Amino acid sequence: MIPCHATDDAETAGKAGHYKAVRFNAMKHGILSKLAVLAHEDHSEFDDLLAALIDEHQPAGITERHLIEELAAIIWRKRRVLLAEGARINEGIKNVVNSPRSVMPSAAPFEHGPTGEHTDLPYLLNASQEETTERQRNAEIDLGATRRAAAILDKGGANAYEKARRALTPDSRDWWDVQVQEEEYSATADDLHEYIRESLEPMHARLAQEARLIPAIKAQTLGEALPIFRLEKLSRYETHLDRKFERTLAILLKLKELRNS
Repeated sequence: MIPCHATDDAETAGKAGHYKAVRFNAMKHGILSKLAVLAHEDHSEFDDLLAALIDEHQPAGITERHLIEELAAIIWRKRRVLLAEGARINEGIKNVVNSPRSVMPSAAPFEHGPTGEHTDLPYLLNASQEETTERQRNAEIDLGATRRAAAILDKGGANAYEKARRALTPDSRDWWDVQVQEEEYSATADDLHEYIRESLEPMHARLAQEARLIPAIKAQTLGEALPIFRLEKLSRYETHLDRKFERTLAILLKLKELRNS
């Protein structure tokens, strides 16, 4: 026969275990947790955030738990603000990219800048630092080769045409050969000189200038794309969340201080 006090102890332990389990569930699934995360959002990310805050602050009761949930909800809503801000900026960039003729000249307002015609603005914006450096290097090589070919033709002399043609970069030489094949020009020194002066050199000069201006072009595009008037409300809402976070954290820390004392 089991002693009565043993039965009471077992029952008490069972109730305590049940209470702890229920208490844990209440701590894990709070009221705000159900409302803070929208249906299309990842609830596991919010759970990780909440768990990290609980681990940091170790709430002693439902009041402190509620304040921690409030902190998690504020952080989660600030995340939405940043997503909304990014979406607004992306929308602005999309609109600006469709108007390179206004962006390109504005990127270099105190010099004769590129017109933006035939400019692959999305490529310039997405180019990595390595790609930008490579583009700048290739543009200067193309421009230098074109000017050397023009100088050979200016000087003239025997075999000037062949020397000038060989002086061009492979791509420029191929473009010239296509012009000759399509009978736009003839394979003569005069026609090659005209092609270089009217088409090839201006194009390479423009590309070289674009390559040098890539940082300015990126800055100009982003500046024009920022819809300041549309971000103002988001900024005010973010400030409101920051203040709410500070007040909630202050209350939580005060409660912990009172409890510990």
